[in-house]
Amino acid sequence: MNKLLQIKLLLTLLFFIPVIAFSQQVSGTVTDGETNLPLAGANVIIKGTSTGTISDFDGRYSLNVSSFPVTLKISSLGFETLEKVVSEAGTVNVTLQESAESLEEVVVTGLASSIKRSNAANAVASVSADDLVGRTPPQTLDGAMAGKFAGAQITAASGAPGGGMSVKLRGVTSINANGQPLYIIDGVYVNNNSIFAGGLNEVSDAAGGGATSVDSQDNASNRIADINPDDIANIEILKGASASAIYGARAAAGVVIITTKRGKQGKTKIKFTQALGWNEAINLLGTRKWTADLAENGNAAGAGIGGRTGAGALFTAAQNAGKLVDWEDEIYGEKGFITNTNLSVSGGNEKTTFFSSFTSNEEDGIVKNTGAEKKSFRVNVDHKITDDIKLSLTGNYINSSADRGFFNNENSGTTIGVTQLFSRPWDDFFPVNGIYPDNLTGSSNPIHTRDVITNNESVDRIIAGSGLDINLFSTDKQSLKLFLKAGFDSYTLRTTVFFPRELQFMNPVTGSLGLDGLTSDGTTQNTDANYSAFLVHNYTTDNDLNFKTQAGVTNNQFDQNTIRVTSNGLIASESNVDQSTNVGVSQTRLVQEDFGFFVQEEVNYQDKIIGTLGIRGDKSSNNGDANELFYYPKVSIAANLHNLFTMPESMQLKLRTAYGEAGNFAPNGALFTRYLNTLIGGNVGIVTSNTLGDPTIQPERQKELELGFDLGLFNKRVSLEFTYYKKAVEDLILSADNQGSSGFSFRWANAGELENKGVEIALNGKVFEEENFSWDTGIIFFKNESEITRLDVNPFNTQGFRTSLGTFRIVEGESATAIFGNDANGMPVVMGDSEPDFQMSFNNNLRYKDFTLSFFWHWKQGGENVNLTRLLTDDSGTSHDFDSTSLDPTGATVNGLFRLNSLGNGTNAYIEDASYLKLREVGLYYNIPSNNIKKWFNGNVSDIKVGLSGRNLINIFDYDSYDPEVSNFGSAAAGIGIEVAPFPSSKRFMFHLSVGL
Repeated sequence: MNKLLQIKLLLTLLFFIPVIAFSQQVSGTVTDGETNLPLAGANVIIKGTSTGTISDFDGRYSLNVSSFPVTLKISSLGFETLEKVVSEAGTVNVTLQESAESLEEVVVTGLASSIKRSNAANAVASVSADDLVGRTPPQTLDGAMAGKFAGAQITAASGAPGGGMSVKLRGVTSINANGQPLYIIDGVYVNNNSIFAGGLNEVSDAAGGGATSVDSQDNASNRIADINPDDIANIEILKGASASAIYGARAAAGVVIITTKRGKQGKTKIKFTQALGWNEAINLLGTRKWTADLAENGNAAGAGIGGRTGAGALFTAAQNAGKLVDWEDEIYGEKGFITNTNLSVSGGNEKTTFFSSFTSNEEDGIVKNTGAEKKSFRVNVDHKITDDIKLSLTGNYINSSADRGFFNNENSGTTIGVTQLFSRPWDDFFPVNGIYPDNLTGSSNPIHTRDVITNNESVDRIIAGSGLDINLFSTDKQSLKLFLKAGFDSYTLRTTVFFPRELQFMNPVTGSLGLDGLTSDGTTQNTDANYSAFLVHNYTTDNDLNFKTQAGVTNNQFDQNTIRVTSNGLIASESNVDQSTNVGVSQTRLVQEDFGFFVQEEVNYQDKIIGTLGIRGDKSSNNGDANELFYYPKVSIAANLHNLFTMPESMQLKLRTAYGEAGNFAPNGALFTRYLNTLIGGNVGIVTSNTLGDPTIQPERQKELELGFDLGLFNKRVSLEFTYYKKAVEDLILSADNQGSSGFSFRWANAGELENKGVEIALNGKVFEEENFSWDTGIIFFKNESEITRLDVNPFNTQGFRTSLGTFRIVEGESATAIFGNDANGMPVVMGDSEPDFQMSFNNNLRYKDFTLSFFWHWKQGGENVNLTRLLTDDSGTSHDFDSTSLDPTGATVNGLFRLNSLGNGTNAYIEDASYLKLREVGLYYNIPSNNIKKWFNGNVSDIKVGLSGRNLINIFDYDSYDPEVSNFGSAAAGIGIEVAPFPSSKRFMFHLSVGL
């Protein structure tokens, strides 16, 4: 051996001997406990240090360890974290078990990052798949969230099949702009607009009589109802600007982030579920206790109900013939059949995983000729192109159709709901030989209307998204990743309205409207697209100080085109819009493009102190200056005191505070003055509207401060989360009075501020956790108060009809949801507030061997509604308590007249407490033991579950109408809590079968 080679060998030995002596290797494989397959991407860290690695595609890992013993901490999203003590070098194989709670352990902190819930500085609510649909299938996604997280007031605009919900997070965030949260599904910005059918107001005249809104009373559904809840794995709700600031100018009303189910490598799994059941009205009003004398001479108030000559004889004749009819029960007494079918297939290998599902839901309404059906098909695919590049694809096709009837407010005596309230048991509405008799004391025959009209919404929708995750580089100390995302949401909505000419009110000679039939076709083409690119850099110092830096850009494009053609004077009752004598066309085109960027820095010192600082910049074609950037900052800090100080080992305590800002775009039409077409001397001309636009208008800006703490006791068997928030909305966009000499009656302006403040408390506990019995429980409490803190315009009414009946009114110093009525002098005064005093929910899950029982109560205390359904029954003389004298202290005036006489006398009997206690959901299930399944099916079936469930089975309230959860004005930002003869809410009874292969 030559001398040079000897020197090289000596130097090599001198280098490796210390390494061999002081650093030894631990290696092994991480395995999925359910599939027994290798688990890629698991984190393996030496506890108490920053030394660690990640398992490869085959689940293999290796670590250099300088001294023993050490504790390895192995974790992976969706699995229980495992700690294993290692005393010597060698092979250490580990198996991770799935965790039902693991999805709730990680929350979103940025557009491309997440954080452990234990380190989060915000109260981010999570709803798991089991919480969402595990007890009983919901009618719609947003309806399924009611009461399940703190800070949300969820209200139904109608009980009609197909949905129609309003979701307010932490109070009113706007008066005229969007008040609904932003929905994001697998990174795709999802449209949740309500598109109203044309032609309904031409029949109902709902905009008459002082109503402040036209389309919003036409009872449309909102498009989040298209989403299939069975596909959802988890939902996170960013309730205020302190959490949602990173989403910028669209996030003032909060953000709902939905993650759908994904596949896992291993054996292909097939799951089939079938649910069958029925629905029925939760509450009917009942009717007056009629006698022949009351029918002839009763104390009815109007509409010719009482005191009409011969009414007593008609009552007696119908009674003797057994033909007295409870028209309320006749119309709302159906038991609608429900069937929900779901088939899902998931699986994959180490390179590619997939999840696919097909769902068919059909539901008949509690009113004949109403109902909804929906077909949904989803495919999610994840593919590892290389060790460092991952592709994710998601696709969802939805086809739905809903027949929604003809209900809610009207001023023409035509809707089914209002006409039914004016109907008497001796009236004759049933057809004879196909001929429907006229209503002798009203404008329409409600049975005829129910049987022949069409009010249908149908949707074809595609939601698709893709994501490319690229690991640019990775070492023990740092990593850099690139995330590219694109999303697409496109749907065609068709609204079809048809009122045949043979309807009583359509008669051109004797009908109240004389339109000779009406038909309307509306088509909305909506396409939304979003694109984004993010860089995320992780760096950990030697003393375990972690920096997570992220930056990115976003682009969002929105294009909506609605065309409505409405015709009357139909030829031969044909439904084609061209087969008529009068044709009207309207078009609404909404086009918008937004561009934004963000930068965010997270600093984590050993899970002891975690701070975040970020800013979002947005510009939009919807701003007066499309190139002006608006900035939305955020800052937060969380301190895990149990990691900072010596505390009992079973106790965890975190203090947190966060501040953030978010925006809200001006409503469409506020920036510029609209031109309208007209005829001048028989020639086409142009005139301006009576509202002056403002091209310099600013987006509304929300500023929120959140303070709170999280407490865990007995190794997290008991957890308490407390949050106080205060948020101000500045630059409120309002419609202000304008000087008449200008030629404009109104103008848009940034002219006010409002404030919300509230408290949210969540208490969860594992009461029992034994092999054969377990009991988990959770209690949620929250309340919110709002105030108009500045108003630069005159007080004005928002939703409602007139102050003598009760209306929502914006007044400085009062609540943003205050209800005003007239005092004895005819002056508007506060008579109620639709904001609840508080809300609570009580959730329980019990398991005994193979049986599970889950139930969920929801309590809303306080908050008033304007109950105009009761007003209509009093006015018609049909109220169930009309003849009682319980209200008049002297006992001289019957209740119906006493309430009517109170109008304008300083009190308002039609503003009622809308408190309720509801058994929202209950489910009882039996999992057939696996031994029996293997014996019966030779191992081809993995699990079978049977059960029964219900929704809204118990409803306790004093509110004297169908349901206190109502809103005539749909998804309006402010003014929820007015009802006028709505489609009643229903309760549901279901039977279930689930089979897994």
